Amino acid sequence: MELSDVIAARRSIRKFKPREISEETVKELIEAARLAPSGSNLQPARFIVAKSPQAKESIGKCTPYKFVVKAAVIFVCCADLTTITTRETHVKELFREGAFDGVEMDMSDPSAVTPIMDDDMIKAYLSMNTAIAIEHIVLKSVDLGLGSCWIGRFDREKLKNLLNLNDNIYPVTILPVGWPDESPKARPRLALDKYLLQAL
Repeated sequence: MELSDVIAARRSIRKFKPREISEETVKELIEAARLAPSGSNLQPARFIVAKSPQAKESIGKCTPYKFVVKAAVIFVCCADLTTITTRETHVKELFREGAFDGVEMDMSDPSAVTPIMDDDMIKAYLSMNTAIAIEHIVLKSVDLGLGSCWIGRFDREKLKNLLNLNDNIYPVTILPVGWPDESPKARPRLALDKYLLQAL
């Protein structure tokens, strides 16, 4: 599909057909995430893929949205909080690779290279970058004829305990992916001028 068609066709899918997806398809989805951009090329996104009925049922107990277990797979989408410690290394790598050749910048302020962030800011920053990778999976799913639905309401601590995640792996969202068993109409959207605060 053309990208504009993929974006226009995307819907939140909450009903799935009882049909599996191949390992190759799962790899395609992860590859789409791998190619997503991230600040300073930190690449913080990490994924746990649940395909077995037992694993999906367990994850389903961490959210009120029980339909997730009907999806072919559930991606537990996480941010690796330790990647923030590699920021300076990645910035140097970007310079070495020529990412900033001929680009006007003022790097005289040290905080511009390594901003000081508290734990909450780090989680927010890395979650934002992980969200970009997640949306790549969402759009690639549409391209492959699949559907998905962002799940933000879940018991994070319960999920971490279930999956035995350490404190450096921060679950951002649960993403069920599978073959759609519904064709939802487009949801209401604000007019375009509502999105544009001002043009300078």
